[in-house]
Amino acid sequence: MPTLDWIGKQAVVNHDQEVPYRLLHCDAKQSAGNPDTGNLIVQGDNLNALKALLPYYAGKVKCIYIDPPYNTGNEGWVYNDNVNAPEIKQWLGKTVGKEAEDLSRHDKWLCMMHPRLKLLRDFLSEDGAIFVSIDDNEFPNLRGILDEIFGAKNFIANIIWQKMDSPKNTAIHLSEDHEYLPLYAKNADIWRPHPVPRSEEMLKRYKNPDNDPRGRWLLSDMAARNFYAAGRYAITTPTGKVIEGPPAGSYWRINENRFKELNADGRIWWGKRGNNRPGIKRFLSEVRDGVVPQTLWFWKDVGSTRHSKQELSKILEAKASSDLFITPKPSSLIQRILQIASDPDSLILDSFAGSGTSMHAAMKLNREDGGNRRCIMVEMEQGIATNVTAERIRRVMEQDDARDDEGFRFCTLGDSLFAADGTIREKVKYRDLAHHIFFTETGRPLPKNTRGPKLGEDGERSIYLLFNGVMGDKSVNGGNVLTRRTLEDCGGSGSSPRVIYGEGCRLSAGTLRRLGVTFKQLPYDVKVG
Repeated sequence: MPTLDWIGKQAVVNHDQEVPYRLLHCDAKQSAGNPDTGNLIVQGDNLNALKALLPYYAGKVKCIYIDPPYNTGNEGWVYNDNVNAPEIKQWLGKTVGKEAEDLSRHDKWLCMMHPRLKLLRDFLSEDGAIFVSIDDNEFPNLRGILDEIFGAKNFIANIIWQKMDSPKNTAIHLSEDHEYLPLYAKNADIWRPHPVPRSEEMLKRYKNPDNDPRGRWLLSDMAARNFYAAGRYAITTPTGKVIEGPPAGSYWRINENRFKELNADGRIWWGKRGNNRPGIKRFLSEVRDGVVPQTLWFWKDVGSTRHSKQELSKILEAKASSDLFITPKPSSLIQRILQIASDPDSLILDSFAGSGTSMHAAMKLNREDGGNRRCIMVEMEQGIATNVTAERIRRVMEQDDARDDEGFRFCTLGDSLFAADGTIREKVKYRDLAHHIFFTETGRPLPKNTRGPKLGEDGERSIYLLFNGVMGDKSVNGGNVLTRRTLEDCGGSGSSPRVIYGEGCRLSAGTLRRLGVTFKQLPYDVKVG
């Protein structure tokens, strides 16, 4: 498969593994409502935030939506990747070029996006999917790295959103009325979309001109283009008119016996006079609860950029001529994504939160269908995170149709788990390190009910942590050192393999082998990135 290359790629292709794990600090003053809903707003660079969140949410997210910088040449976006390679510093340390000839801005954008997309893939559940908003500036490059990271075979579709509800008369050449939403699944063999609810316009198409007791129906053509061996036969109408066969170049979509069954059941419509070419009646009461999602999304159905700005302005009660978030998305657009790609209890992730549309859309959908979707958002700019993202959600929670159980936690990024010399920082608590160790050992988040020292199981292995001399809320004899006594306190038998982390070990290598124990010393045997 062809792969995309750019200057600096080699320095960032595995950069996601080098990003340190950081602590998350909850800010009670910035949080709102019920903090235990599972909704989370994190303020900080999204590369560091994603790495901090990974031990808690890896493999648990059903739907990811991101709206990254479009790299138009007029943006002032800055993302600090902490990359030390000189070739990357050359690009990441400069202002994005505005001239069309300055192609280095595309290299810079790709260097920024690649490690973030790699981390995002690790969050997706096997039946999860990611949607990315983009325009023509980086669309080809985005498709290239999405193919590489998620696999070309997991590409589902490229959705086109009509973002403008009227032509842009100031355009020099053509009015650019659309954006793209490439959609990739974690595993295309597993992922399936939900049907889209029928609009009022669609429902109005269902009529009942013959007062059928089964209710309203929509006429479906009996003729189809695809070849069907049993699809050519003569039909006689109720008035006696003979229709020799389907129109030229087409076939009846059902065989003659099936046609007779449907006609006997009153499911064939011949027109008011009874001599029209027959059609099949599709009853509204019998069709699927929704329609198959399509790849063209019109502004009348999911909103436009003008609608999104009006929506945000109304929520924040902005004064005339106030500067708001420049490029918000309409909540109806994100709601359409969630209708297709989330379940009522799904976890949703948006690591370019901006104005907070994703959490707003999740709350709206929960109110409509009684769901319990949870949303995690990451916003880099402190002013936007507090004054726009979080403030928007607070005001949404004050709306008339708000639910009593709504709320969110607001968090900031703290220090990394490990100091520069590799030691574990004093601020790190047992559960912080437990999340990190279990994830780096298994690739999965720590089980909810873990109290320690046993963190959980990975196949036949059991993972243990001796740290700060505690076992949940109880002291462990011997503290952080593995002895026969602490091994007894850990529980379990020697019949299955055990991996035990601790600061020291007083058991011989032979004893450890006989008991099926692999000892790993803190902090030296802990993966720091």
